Amino acid sequence: MQTSAKSLFAAAALFALPFALAQGQSFPAASEQAKSDLKTALTELAETRGEIAAEKIPLIREVSSLEDSVRQKSDELDRLRRLRDNSDLGLNRLREQVEAIEAQNEYAAGLLDEFVRSFETRIDYSEIQLYSAAAEEARLALDDPDMSQADRFVKQIDVIGVALDRLEQLTGGYSFEGNALAPTGEIEEGTFAVFGPSVYFASAQSELAGITFSKLNAAEAAIAIPGETFAAGIRSLVESGEGAIPADATLGKALKIVEGNDSIMEHLAKGGSVGVVIISLGAVCLLLGIFKALEVTAFKTPAPEDVQKIISQIERGDLANARTTAASIPGQGGALLVKGVEHCDEKRGTLEEILYEKILAVRPKLERFLPFIALTAAAAPLLGLLGTVTGMIKTFNLITIFGTGDAKSLSSGISEALVTTELGLVVAIPALIIHGLLSRMARQKIGDMEQTAVGFINGALGARHKDKGE
Repeated sequence: MQTSAKSLFAAAALFALPFALAQGQSFPAASEQAKSDLKTALTELAETRGEIAAEKIPLIREVSSLEDSVRQKSDELDRLRRLRDNSDLGLNRLREQVEAIEAQNEYAAGLLDEFVRSFETRIDYSEIQLYSAAAEEARLALDDPDMSQADRFVKQIDVIGVALDRLEQLTGGYSFEGNALAPTGEIEEGTFAVFGPSVYFASAQSELAGITFSKLNAAEAAIAIPGETFAAGIRSLVESGEGAIPADATLGKALKIVEGNDSIMEHLAKGGSVGVVIISLGAVCLLLGIFKALEVTAFKTPAPEDVQKIISQIERGDLANARTTAASIPGQGGALLVKGVEHCDEKRGTLEEILYEKILAVRPKLERFLPFIALTAAAAPLLGLLGTVTGMIKTFNLITIFGTGDAKSLSSGISEALVTTELGLVVAIPALIIHGLLSRMARQKIGDMEQTAVGFINGALGARHKDKGE
């Protein structure tokens, strides 16, 4: 900074020379003054150059040092960029791993949720009272939106621990105290013994001992008694761990089938009021069918020999004996021949009309009650369908109120609704068969009457012409 100031001062002296001349100084004096100033300026210039030269080398060194530092910083920047790129790549890989782990956790959580929700269906119905607390707590945790995943996972792990403990106990069998539903409908306290897939029970209040099974709409496991032979063995097994016990190869399904089989009265009671109407209609139809079968069977038609005998008497002109013979024939057939004998002298057309009128009078008696049987055969399926529709409406109303959580109850309601359809078909099919058989029998009897009438007419007219020919 000092060198620069001196240079500026020398330059200012040179510029000041013309002004000095203008102020009246002599040229020699001004020249000397100028030379002195020039010398001074040159001296200052030389000093300034020396100072510049002296300062140049440190500046060059400093610049070189700064360039080296810049190169180092650039190399460091490149290294940091590479590290950043590597870190980004590693971070992306970690993110992918985290996403994969989260997907695995979600899958595992889904499996745990499914296991917890279906745990009670995987165990025997009698064991629910033993493990229901842990299962219920885990289910509540699943439905709690405020519970963290970690706390929910702990509850689920507890259920898995309970399940593992149960499997360990099953290897050698185990027993526990609980309540069971006796065949009489009473709740009894006792001891359950789990042996493989079967669970046995011995009451502490009575001599009840048997195999457990799940009964519809029952809160406790029901007890099936396999017989007095095995009752003592089951009680010995429960009390001492040894005993002769029955083995159910169906894993309880046979007991459920037997328990689900209703008696005839219980099955009919499921039909409700519509079922009562169908059964009543079927009973009336059956009684009428029996009565009609007896009536049609008891309807007698004249034998051809009797008709021929009467014709022979007419040919001889013995109308009194012919009428007596016709009157001796029982039933409407005899009355038909009596009518024919009384009008045997009439013209053919008149005689045919008289006998046909008699046959028409017989037809309603033979065909009575048949329309009612036909109506029963047609109405019974419709009544059954009506009962089914009303039962399904009730079932869907229950679904609307309580949901579809209990499939067994829904299937039971649907099966009960179909009972009326079953009853309708059970009544309609026999009614249709009965109507067909009785209608055929009635037509056959009417055909026999018509054949008798035609035979009598032909015989009577033949006898008349024979008399005229003679």
